[in-house]
Amino acid sequence: MSDMERLHRIKYMIQQRKCVPIDDFLDELEISKATFKRDLEYLRSRLKASIVYDRFLNGYKFEFPDEIDKIEMPGLWFSEKEATALVLMQHLLSSLDQSGLIGPHIEPLTAIIDGILGQSETSAKELRKRIKVLGMGSRKNSIENFSEIGAALLKRNRLVIKYFAKGKGEETEREISPQRLIFYRENWYLDAYCHLRNDLRSFAVDGIRSAVLTNAKAQEVSDKDCHEHFAESYGIFSGKATQRAKLRFTPEHARWVAGEHWHGQQVGSFDKEGYYILEFDFNQDPELVMDILKHGSGVEVLGPATLKKRIKDELTKSLDKY
Repeated sequence: MSDMERLHRIKYMIQQRKCVPIDDFLDELEISKATFKRDLEYLRSRLKASIVYDRFLNGYKFEFPDEIDKIEMPGLWFSEKEATALVLMQHLLSSLDQSGLIGPHIEPLTAIIDGILGQSETSAKELRKRIKVLGMGSRKNSIENFSEIGAALLKRNRLVIKYFAKGKGEETEREISPQRLIFYRENWYLDAYCHLRNDLRSFAVDGIRSAVLTNAKAQEVSDKDCHEHFAESYGIFSGKATQRAKLRFTPEHARWVAGEHWHGQQVGSFDKEGYYILEFDFNQDPELVMDILKHGSGVEVLGPATLKKRIKDELTKSLDKY
């Protein structure tokens, strides 16, 4: 943590909590008592911060809270538009994280942003209140495993994980070389080279029951190979594309689908009757089948024959239940 960042944190901790014991500063900032005293003196003498020690409350506070916004902290400065964009970015990031993986780690950012905005703090809080992000289909994940995964990605080391595959209902122990972390449809996934399968795999983070960081260096996979394996086919558990889907949407559904992103290399066009034809490559079809079924009678599968049969079988199963 830089000296300037530490000064900001001291100010914002007092601003947020009103009165802060010295041990809290030492623990959270990971500094010595001498360093804290030097920072405190700098804030008082150079930045004119009215920070005093309250013996009754046993902590440091602002003697004149109304003057907090007048303290000119060195560092970042933003225009009104930039400040608004900063608030939006932080709020959307925390709102999208319905699974609670990164929320606890970015909470301090909220206080820092509000402190940087100073007099605009009220507007920032009002802006957050007026913006709602509704996450659908997110699953609860493990914060501890998420931290281990992040460390492995940064250090480029391997992980030993216990992974529960929901589709098969089986748990396996694997050594993997993490490549990248993906936030897809409200959930987190880890793309990695699996040394058990000797191939690239995508793991749902909520399926990782335990993760242990090792000292072994990760096997690197080029961006090109990752793209070919994960991005050329449909869905998160894609693999290299082996088939091509061709879907025909009714004019009513076409108004929505024509503006949607189904695949990075999709091809779409309208016919003379207003129907929308959508084509893209895929490999595994479970995710694709679910997306097609959402449109009900508003979509027709033109190909391939195997996909048409899968959709027909699923519809038959649904009818048999009723």
